[in-house]
Amino acid sequence: MSGFIKSSIARKVAMALSAIFLLLFLLQHFLINFTSVLSADLFNELSHFMGTNVLVQFLLQPVLIFGVIFHFVMGFILEVKNKSARNVKYVQYKGNANSSWMSRNMIYSGIVILAFLGLHFYDFWFPEIAHKYIHALPEDPNRYFGELVVKFHDPVRVALYCLAFVFLALHLLHGFSSSFQSVGFNNKYTPAVKNIGKAYAILIPLGFIFIAIFHYFNSL
Repeated sequence: MSGFIKSSIARKVAMALSAIFLLLFLLQHFLINFTSVLSADLFNELSHFMGTNVLVQFLLQPVLIFGVIFHFVMGFILEVKNKSARNVKYVQYKGNANSSWMSRNMIYSGIVILAFLGLHFYDFWFPEIAHKYIHALPEDPNRYFGELVVKFHDPVRVALYCLAFVFLALHLLHGFSSSFQSVGFNNKYTPAVKNIGKAYAILIPLGFIFIAIFHYFNSL
């Protein structure tokens, strides 16, 4: 088993599975956040459920945190291994001819996304933990919408938020189809998966950007 885990194929499969898990979470996160554009009450209701449900808080949330950490650690490991394997340089190597810009720079877009996640945790997760478990404040099911929109009052924060999702789109443009191919999904449906991946990689980040800009202009 340990030999399998250490193999390059196993690392790629593990990376792909964690990516697919995070893709599903990102979609769910977007759908909930998008309700803040449609209805403050609906957003509060969904957020209150996610913030107080025992399974979400003590099972899914730890799994999510582990998934994020695992995905980025495995990404760094794969990058190091790939660079080690390329110690012998070809005399004529044309990066553009062999791989896309996105695939060659996944590590850099990943670092930007990781920095954004740190800001996101600072903005939302840490205050939530402090509200519930440190200050032990009474639960208010109507507080979530106000806590969300106040984060988008600052134009600099909104600009950084949007920039992070541009990098996420670049990351996903390569990562989506690559993840499914790594788990063996490479057949007659591959072109469809690639098209779905492109649509996901563009529309979901654009959706998050729209939410931020919408709340910013709504607060003026």
